[in-house]
Amino acid sequence: MSYASLMVSVDLGDAARSRIRLAGHLADDFKARLVGVAAEMPAYEAAPVGPTLGSAYCLASVQESVLNDLRIAHAAFDEASGGRSRVEWRSNLDFPLEFLARQSAAADLVIVGRGDDGSPLLSVDPGDAVMRLGTPVLVVPPTVDHLDARRVAVAWKNTREAHRAVRDALPFLKRASSVVVLTVDEGAGAGDTRDVIGYLQAHDVHATAVPKDAYGASTAEALLEATSEHAADLLVAGAYGHGRLREWAFGGVTRDLLAYSPVSCLMSH
Repeated sequence: MSYASLMVSVDLGDAARSRIRLAGHLADDFKARLVGVAAEMPAYEAAPVGPTLGSAYCLASVQESVLNDLRIAHAAFDEASGGRSRVEWRSNLDFPLEFLARQSAAADLVIVGRGDDGSPLLSVDPGDAVMRLGTPVLVVPPTVDHLDARRVAVAWKNTREAHRAVRDALPFLKRASSVVVLTVDEGAGAGDTRDVIGYLQAHDVHATAVPKDAYGASTAEALLEATSEHAADLLVAGAYGHGRLREWAFGGVTRDLLAYSPVSCLMSH
């Protein structure tokens, strides 16, 4: 079981090159092809409309500006992917998320940035990607450019989203030398991990259950603390088990992990 095709979202942010390098190393590890994707929608509303003297010129200028952004993104992908042979580039004049969603049918895993490096051009919101793509999404913090994934933490709760995340992460889990299944006691006791541990063992993954008491901290904080304690550089988690609107309004584990995790997160919905 492996990933045969990896897809990385490319934007004009400072972290894009680091993310592409990480994706390239993973492509090497899994012997997979690497597909770079970028899109931007021209802001035609900024141009004059109607039969004005400069309208045609302005429309062409707006489109050329976007095409130039895509050329810059393509160049960054070529440079950071390191001249690998099994690479592919896809770009278009389109909304970034819509374009990525259509292209994601060609990928086993989609790699996106966390979205906090200050560049909205061509960027995709990671929460939107997790909800929309239908493929597992690897969310990479801005400062991370490599992922060994030899020590992996799994945030476990007996939900559909967590079940899917574990299955989607199996290529990582089967390669890892250490896997810990984290459960957080939020006041009603830690979750039962026997079935998921048994499932992983059936796939030749040796995993250890690690219950964690939140001690007044949030669930996300407890998970990140345990991830750090076990020196994991990848956290696997189901996303938006309570619905994204509720998390946006009242806070939630997925929102906090996307905002604050210092390690890469593989998320599935």
